[in-house]
Amino acid sequence: MMAEDPQQDTHGRAVASRRRVLAAAAALAPALAVAQQAPARALSAAADHRHGDAVVRPVRTTLSDWTDVAKALGRGGDMKRNLMYHTGLPRHDLSVISKGVLIKPELALGSHVSFVRYADGSTMTMGDLVVTEQELQPFLDVLHQQGLAVTALHKHLLSHTPNVWWAHVHAHGHDPVAVARGLRAAFDRTGTPRPQRPAKSSHTLDTAAIDAALGVKGSYDDGIYKSLFIRRETIVEGGMVLPPGLGSTTAFNWQPLGAGRVAISGDLAMVAGEVQDVLAALRRARMELVELHNHGLRDEPRLFFTHFWAVGNAVTLARGLRAAVDATNVAPASVG
Repeated sequence: MMAEDPQQDTHGRAVASRRRVLAAAAALAPALAVAQQAPARALSAAADHRHGDAVVRPVRTTLSDWTDVAKALGRGGDMKRNLMYHTGLPRHDLSVISKGVLIKPELALGSHVSFVRYADGSTMTMGDLVVTEQELQPFLDVLHQQGLAVTALHKHLLSHTPNVWWAHVHAHGHDPVAVARGLRAAFDRTGTPRPQRPAKSSHTLDTAAIDAALGVKGSYDDGIYKSLFIRRETIVEGGMVLPPGLGSTTAFNWQPLGAGRVAISGDLAMVAGEVQDVLAALRRARMELVELHNHGLRDEPRLFFTHFWAVGNAVTLARGLRAAVDATNVAPASVG
C-alpha cells in the first residue's frame, strides 16, 4: 500500500474547512439581507437606559421643536407643562354604546401620544391608542414591525358595542420622526379620522360642586369635563424620569347626560399598597370596576391602574370618589 502524502492531506483539510466557512456564510446571507433592509427600530420599553444609579431628566421644549414630528404624524399637537408634546386622536368615526350610553370620543375613545425630549438628546414616546377588535391584530403587527413596544392591552368600558380595545405603546431613541412615522403607519390601518372641531355640550354640570367635592379644578375638553391628579413621587421608566402626569395620571372624565346626571369613565394610578383600599372605596361609591392593570413595564415605583364606570348624579359620584383619591399619594393637576 502506498503511504499517504502529508502535504496532500493538509491541503485536503484546508479545502474542506473553506467549504464549511462558505456554506455557513451562504446560510447567513438571507438573514443579513433582511437585517440590512429592515427599518431602524426604536429602543424598546424593555431596555434600561440608566448609567449606574443615575437617571436622565426631561428638558423643556416648544411647539417649534416638534414640527417634523407633527408632519410625520399628519396631525398637529400642543404642549403639556412645557415638557410633553401631546397629540390627541379622538375616534369620532366610532359610534360606541356602553350601558345604554352613547360614548363621546373624549369620554373614553380618545387615542393620544406624547413625546418628551431628554437631557441626553433622546426622546421617549408614550401613548394610549383606541382600536376596534377588527383593527387590533393588524394594528399591533404594524407597531411591532416599526419597533414600537406594546406595554398593555386592556378595556376602559364594560359591555359595549362595537367591541373596542386600548393599547399602550412605548418607544425611546434618538429619532422621534421615525417613531411618528411608525405610529402613522399603524393609525393608517385603522379608521382613526383627521381632527375635528371640538363639540360643545348641550348639558351643563355643577362643576363648582364637583371641584369642591374632589379638591381639584377641572376643565372642559370637547364637551367632556375632566378632573386630573398626578402622583407625588418621581416616576422613573427605564432610567428616564417621567414628567408629572406622563403615564402616571389619575383622570376622571364626566359626560353630561342632563338633569345633573353624568356617565363617568375614570382611571386611578396606584402603588401596590394602595390597590385594595382604592378598589374597596370605588365599590362603596357604587362604581363598577372595569380593569386592574399596568401601563408600563419598568416603572419605579411600580404603578397599577384601575378603570371604572358609573352613571348617576355628578355631585354624588364626585363625593363618593373623594375617598378613593384620598387613599392614593396624588396631587391636583390642571388640565393642560
